[in-house]
Amino acid sequence: MSELQRTRRERPGLAEPVRPVLLVVAMSAVMWAEEIVDTVLGGDLDRFGIRPRHLDGLDGVALAPFLHDGLGHLVANTIPFLVLGAAIALSSARRFLTVTAIVALVGGLGTWLTGSSRSVVIGASGLVFGYLTYLVTRGLFARRPAYLLGGLVVLALYGGVLWGLLPRPGISWQGHLFGAIGGILAARIVHPPAPDAPTLA
Repeated sequence: MSELQRTRRERPGLAEPVRPVLLVVAMSAVMWAEEIVDTVLGGDLDRFGIRPRHLDGLDGVALAPFLHDGLGHLVANTIPFLVLGAAIALSSARRFLTVTAIVALVGGLGTWLTGSSRSVVIGASGLVFGYLTYLVTRGLFARRPAYLLGGLVVLALYGGVLWGLLPRPGISWQGHLFGAIGGILAARIVHPPAPDAPTLA
C-alpha cells in the first residue's frame, strides 16, 4: 500500500462527521411527511398523540414528536429541532440517539402523568427543550470548557424559548418542562465527570 493510499484510509473524509446529522434531517423529513399526509386526512393522525393517564395514549410517547397541529406548529419546531439536534449529532449518531431517547421518554412519560386528561399532546417541542437543556448543561457535568462555551452560545441564541416553561392556555408546558428535565438527565448520564476532572468554581 502506498503512503498516499494509507493516508487517505486513515484520514476520515470531510463528510464523515456530518453523516450523523442526516439522522436529524431524516427525523425532520418524517415530521413533514406525516403532516402532509395528516393535512390530506383532515388531522386524523393527531389522535395518536399523548393522552395523559389513558393507557391507549402511552404510544404517543413515541409518536407525539412526529405529530403537529398544522404547518405553522411544524415550522416553529423545525428550525430549532434541526439546529440543536445537529449540534448534538455532530458528536456522534449514537450520542444523538441516546439523548433523543432519554428526552423523549422522560418528557413523554412526565406529560402522560401530569397533563390534562382531556388533552392530546403532540409536537416536537419537548425534544427541542430537551436538546436545549442538554447542550446548556453538559459542560457542567463534563467539565469541558468547549462545552461550557457552546452552552452559552446556545443559551444566547435559543434561551428565549425557556419562556415556554410557563403555563399558558393551549400549550403543553408539561411537555416543555419534562422535556427540559430529560435534557438535563441526558447530560448527566452521557457526560459523567471523570474522577480526576478539575472542579469548576
